[in-house]
Formats: sequence, structure tokens, C-alpha cells
Amino acid sequence: MSKILLLKVSDEIETEEKELTAVLTSPLSLDNDSGNDYRAPNLLQRVFSLLKTVRPGSDLTRFTLPAIFNIPKSQLQCYGESIYCVNNDILSSCANGETPLERFTSVVAWSISTVRPLMFGVAPYNPVLGETHHVSRGNLNVLLEQVSHHPPVSALHATNEQDNIEITMCQYAIPKFQGTCIETRVHGKRQLKLLSKGETYVMNSPNLVIKFLPVPDVEWLGNVTIKCQETGLEAHLCYKGNSFLGRKGNYRSIRGKIISSPDMKTIYEINGHWDRTVAIKDISNGKTTVIYRAKDVISSLKTPVVKDPKGLQASESAVVWAKVNEGILNKKWDKANEAKISIEENERELARNRMLKGETWVPKHFILSGSGSKETGDRDWEIKPRNLTLPPAPIIVPL
Repeated sequence: MSKILLLKVSDEIETEEKELTAVLTSPLSLDNDSGNDYRAPNLLQRVFSLLKTVRPGSDLTRFTLPAIFNIPKSQLQCYGESIYCVNNDILSSCANGETPLERFTSVVAWSISTVRPLMFGVAPYNPVLGETHHVSRGNLNVLLEQVSHHPPVSALHATNEQDNIEITMCQYAIPKFQGTCIETRVHGKRQLKLLSKGETYVMNSPNLVIKFLPVPDVEWLGNVTIKCQETGLEAHLCYKGNSFLGRKGNYRSIRGKIISSPDMKTIYEINGHWDRTVAIKDISNGKTTVIYRAKDVISSLKTPVVKDPKGLQASESAVVWAKVNEGILNKKWDKANEAKISIEENERELARNRMLKGETWVPKHFILSGSGSKETGDRDWEIKPRNLTLPPAPIIVPL
């Protein structure tokens, strides 16, 4: 936890002291072993909390999910953690590979490293419009902003000037109830640019599936494609999970291949599990090489800390949700719920005021654009960072 004094200039050019509090929690990691600051309450406790909140015939138009169902962090932070919370610097391997194939293989490993285990029955907060998250790890500076609330669209920009790397991501999730599960399709484009090599890698994300039957669980499923137009290399990955009968042969498994797109020739076969190891098999000679070890990359992760308190912004996720985080960590659920409702009511009030004034929200750090069908409402959202490079962040990940 970090407390700072912020000098704010008033209309009379006078200053007043205002205290900002940032509450940072351990990142999501392999088997949630990175810290003991949070443990999900048991299921019965969560159910009773829900029954206390909702009564028969209640109006659900303004229903707020009790904080007992939340992990103490925003979804915006979860997106950011998938980039900056790692033990091994795979990104440097992407930039420093000697051949296009070596670099492409490292990019595949990096893409796999962005998938993290999630807990059933709890979820991060929905980010408020304009919420930001700015964190550095070594030479990597990462900035996120919630650029739209309805629909929820998150933007990410990351730069590493030493290795000449730039990452941009635009993510918006669309959940649909499918009877025995909720399937959330994660839309949006991810781009990883190796600037000194003149290579751009474009990829998508697997879908998040919350299963209720036969065994409650949260899984990453679906197909991921990674392409580099400059080298003509492509990877096709398939994330698999348990069968309906609960057989675990494919649980958290990855199958796929790396091909040369001009002649559609398979170079490597990909096989493994994203929470264990992933290997490639050279089709030409049968040699197998491990390209990713989850235990080395996403286990025992370090919690970010505030290095520069004066650099914190009021829009920072860890500041916006600080009181809710404190309530959850201390299991003071009434205080957590009160703080969460206050944030969400303020969000609605700001939206009403903008509507009355005819104002349109403009993101601070990104340019947001979208095109698509007016009939279906489906749109392809894209973002463009307003700045080419990012400064070091006030929050850092210890190396």
C-alpha cells in the first residue's frame, strides 16, 4: 500500500492537500502461488451474500454484484499483468533471435505466456471509463486505459526502447450464456512489433469459458492464429479443455503447428500444456525442443510496488479501487460493497451529465475507432496510441 500527498491547484490558484492511496495485490499466476494476500471465500459464503443483496421481485437494473464475488483488482490490471508480470524476459528473446524462425518461435512462446489461470466463482472489477494502469518492468513500460464502457473496450500500449519492441492491444469481451457455461469471446487485435527487424506479429486471444457442469471450472478454449506478413510465417494453435464427461486428457492442452504461408509447408508441430510445458517438433528431422515452461515464467510472481508516489494519477486502477481492495483483503465486506457501489454510482452520474451536455468521451492516451454493422451492432474496434513511446511508470515490478 502506498499513500501520497497530491498538490491540486484550485480555481483561486491555491493548493490543497489530498491523499491518494494505491493498493496493489499479488498477480494472477500459476496455481495462484504468488502471494497469500487473497483467498476466495467459500461458495456458501458467496451464495449467502448474494441472497442478502437480492430479494424476490427486486429490480435488477442497477444490481451491483457483491464485492465478495470479486478478486481485489480491475480487469484492466489483469490485462496488464499478462504482459508485465513474468519471471523470464521472453520479449527480449523475441527481439534478439538470430533468424526469423527463432524470433517467430519466441513470439509463440510469449503469446502462450499471456494466458493465466483463473478462479471459478470470482472475477475482477469492471473498469470505469477513463481508468488507467501504468507499470514498468525493467525497460518495458506498459500503459492501459479503459477507452469505452458500453461496450467495454480496453487499450494497451507497451514499449521497450532498448530492445526496440512495441506492443498494442485492443480487447473487448462479449459473454454469452450457453446453458451449461458462459462463453466469453475475447475480440480485438494484438500486435507485437520488432522495430529493428521490421517485423509485425498479429494475433488473437483464446476465449474464456466458465463451466457450471459437470464440474465448475474456468478454461481458455479456442483457436489462436499468429501471423508475420514480413517473414511469411504463421502459427495455428488450438487451446483445449476437459470433455463434458470430465476427462482430463486435453485439460489446458495446446496443439498446433508453425507453417510457411507461401507454400503452406509445416515446419514445426506444437504440442503441450500451457500450464506446464510446450514443445515444438521439427518435421524435417523429428527433433523436439521445449519452447515454454510455465513454472519458469508465470509462477511465484512478484507483486508490483509504488516507486514514485508523486507520479500516481487519480485514474490509476490501484487508486480507483483502493478502498474496495482494502475491504476485500480485510474481509470487511460491508465496507467493500459500500466503496464499490460509490464508484459505480459515480460512473453512472458522470455518464448522465455527459448525455445532458451532449458530450462525447474522448480517451486521453488512445484514439479509438470502430467499423461494423449497424444492424447487428457488431463492431471491429481499433486503437492507436497518441504517443510513440512511454515514460517509466510510477509503479514497477521488482526484478
